[in-house]
Amino acid sequence: MAEKITAIILSAGVGRRMKSNIPKQYLDLCGKPVIAWSIGAFENSRFIDDIILVAGKDDLNFCKAEIVEKYRFRKVRRIVPGGCERGDSVLCGLRAADAETKYVLIHDGARPLVDEDTIERAVEGARKYRAAVVGIPAKDTIKVVDREEFVTSTPARSSLRVIQTPQAFAYDLILKSYEKVIEDGIRITDDAMAAEYAGHVRVKIVEGDVRNLKITTKEDIDTARMLLRESKCLL
Repeated sequence: MAEKITAIILSAGVGRRMKSNIPKQYLDLCGKPVIAWSIGAFENSRFIDDIILVAGKDDLNFCKAEIVEKYRFRKVRRIVPGGCERGDSVLCGLRAADAETKYVLIHDGARPLVDEDTIERAVEGARKYRAAVVGIPAKDTIKVVDREEFVTSTPARSSLRVIQTPQAFAYDLILKSYEKVIEDGIRITDDAMAAEYAGHVRVKIVEGDVRNLKITTKEDIDTARMLLRESKCLL
């Protein structure tokens, strides 16, 4: 029996930094909502069997009718409501996955330009290391500062990575890790932190893609439009 791989796509954020009444994942990007591009990448991936979409509780019907049904996404098995924090939403998605799931990829729905090569590297990383996240080398010098904005240290840039999604894990590992994180009330900002805290596993960084940007500001939408046109995705 083939290993079942499930993608969990998060669409429950509100996007305050976008300064828009429309959540960033539902903004128009070259004729389709941002989230539709994100789902489409996993829908079309040969590595993905199921997709779980995690949305805001007030957006479930909208996502079903205007995203999943409108764009005929056949791999989306369930649309589930998210929680108060990102970690709560991820756990909702994990618990909604089929029990036969062997590996899971967790992806931010506001990253619409993820490609098949990145998905493949994440999957292979999970298979080999049980915990793998995509990332790219930091281009800029990073300063660590104190509460008064004075520099306390300058990490070596060669040791720093800018982390993206998808983040990929053995399903049993990340489910137990998230349950422990939520039980202990630990606030996390990405899925690797859950595995680092509770999974007792080393997280492997695999090659990301500079084009796999996260839509956070209006300028990001403009950049994503340009990249889509350059890649001829609209043809």
